[in-house]
Amino acid sequence: MSPLPHPIDTPTPKTAGRVGIRVVAQRDAATLRRLLTENRTWLEPWEATFPGGGGAVPGTVSLRPVIRAMRKQQRAGVSISFVITYDGAVAGQLSVSDISGGAARTASIGYWISQHVAGRGVTPTAVALAIDYLFFELRLHRVEICIRPENEASLRVVKKLGMRYEGRRDRYIHIAGSWCDHDCFAVTAEEVGQGMLSRIGAAHD
Repeated sequence: MSPLPHPIDTPTPKTAGRVGIRVVAQRDAATLRRLLTENRTWLEPWEATFPGGGGAVPGTVSLRPVIRAMRKQQRAGVSISFVITYDGAVAGQLSVSDISGGAARTASIGYWISQHVAGRGVTPTAVALAIDYLFFELRLHRVEICIRPENEASLRVVKKLGMRYEGRRDRYIHIAGSWCDHDCFAVTAEEVGQGMLSRIGAAHD
């Protein structure tokens, strides 16, 4: 495989126990829209917004154009968008963004999960599957996750994965009308040994 950026071949679906990730497809548009609508109160405090307003509220418009754009970005080699599945059903989304090749070989991960499967180990397992794919198949070197310090649920994810705290990025992302601080957690290929998935157990009830 050549160094990134380059068109990214669609990875095969990845599973561990009851959890899986696979590349988002047009057939997921209606389900994702429904989940975004049903989980507005759950997700809204952590969603990025546009300074000065603008942009549709997630779940209020068709996601088909968004999914087309996601697949175009994958073909350009700059990002990959997955759905997270639980018992085969779509339960959330995981995005790999800011993919960099050359001397850096790095990427960022973001995610959301439906409240009805929260607390079952779904998110840590999905993130572990994604990181192992990025290290062992795309041959990246570093992956980071940036989290608002108030987001206790996401902080538990990186703690369970044993990701290293690298510091705070002041006023990093615009959320709910304000520029919000984010804490950065990272892991490199040398740190994961046999893989990130080996650090955690499969998702449970």
